Amino acid sequence: MCWRPRRRRNEVRPAVITAVTILLAAPGAPVPVVAAPAATPAPANSAVTPLDKYLDNLRTLRATFLQTLADPHGREIDRASGTLIVQRPGKFSWDIRPQPVAGAAAGTGTASAPAGSGAGQLMVCDGANLWFYDRDLQQVTVKPVDTALSATPAMLLSGAVDVRKSFTLSPVGEREGLEWVLVEPVGAQADFRSALFGFEHGELRRMILEDKLDQTATIVFEKIERNGPVRPAEVSFTPPAGADVIGTPHK
Repeated sequence: MCWRPRRRRNEVRPAVITAVTILLAAPGAPVPVVAAPAATPAPANSAVTPLDKYLDNLRTLRATFLQTLADPHGREIDRASGTLIVQRPGKFSWDIRPQPVAGAAAGTGTASAPAGSGAGQLMVCDGANLWFYDRDLQQVTVKPVDTALSATPAMLLSGAVDVRKSFTLSPVGEREGLEWVLVEPVGAQADFRSALFGFEHGELRRMILEDKLDQTATIVFEKIERNGPVRPAEVSFTPPAGADVIGTPHK
C-alpha cells in the first residue's frame, strides 16, 4: 500500500495496498507496469500461472519489504519499509514505516520519521474486519471485510478473496531474472489498475503496481519465511487507547 503522512486529522485514508498500503530490488527508477514483457498472454483465467502455484501451497507468509512510489514521470516521491504477515485463509498484517526519499535534498521531498518513531501505518485483516491505523493521526478506520475493497494484493495473498473471481491472471514471460504474472482486478472498485507479480524459483520477490493516479509502486520482498508459525496476536488488532475510531467492526 502506498501511504504518505501529514494529512488532515479528519481525512480518512482509503484502506488500500498498492500497496498495500506498499516498494526496490534493483538500483535505478522503479520499472513501470507498462514495461512488462511483450509476450502474448494466455486466455485470462485459464492457464495455470506461477501465482496460482505459489498460492496453492501457501499457509503462512512472513517477509520484510522495501517500497518506493514513483510519479507518472518516474520520479521517486515516497519510500517506506515494513513487514508483511499472512495467515491463510483471510488474515494478514501490513506494517509500514516511512523512509527518506533517495536523493531528496534537505527541506524537499516527503517528510520522513526517524527509525523507532510512532510514524507510519498498520493494516490488519483479522478474518472478520479490516483495520487501518494511522499512527501519525492516532486514527483507526475499521470496516467489515465483506464491505471493504476486496481487490487488493494483500487480500489476494491472504486468501480473503477468490482469486479467479476478483482478478484476471495472465503470464507475461521473464525479465530481469524473474517470471512475471500480470494481475488485473475485475470491476472498478479496486485500489489499483494493474499489478505485476515477479517470481524467482517459485518464490514471490517483487510486485509492481500501477494505481489510478498513474503512480507506480514497486515492492521488493526480503527475509521471506513461508509456512512458519504465526501467533494469533500478529493478525489481530485492538485500537490503542486514545485513538479515534471511525466505523463499526463486525462482531
